[in-house]
Amino acid sequence: MKIQPRFLAAAAAAALLLGLGSVTAQAQPTENAKELYEDNCLSCHGSEIFTREGRMVTSLDGLERQVQRCETALGLRWFDEDIKDVATYLNQNYYNFER
Repeated sequence: MKIQPRFLAAAAAAALLLGLGSVTAQAQPTENAKELYEDNCLSCHGSEIFTREGRMVTSLDGLERQVQRCETALGLRWFDEDIKDVATYLNQNYYNFER
């Protein structure tokens, strides 16, 4: 059975579009992320910690680890998705690290 080049091109385009869609979806925090941030993070510090000179977080992975440390210290028991969502929310609003 010979596979038609048009079929391969269409399949590759579909795979690319599906892949791009999942990347875009991962880069967007859920609506819950802002609420989690406002209800929990702002109780310890304001947003100035994210914009100060010499800030400790220097990457998106580092930001996720810091959110997890804060979550653990406060005993919040968030899901992993909540931690990633809050980190994504902070990244979009303050850090702007590349994925």
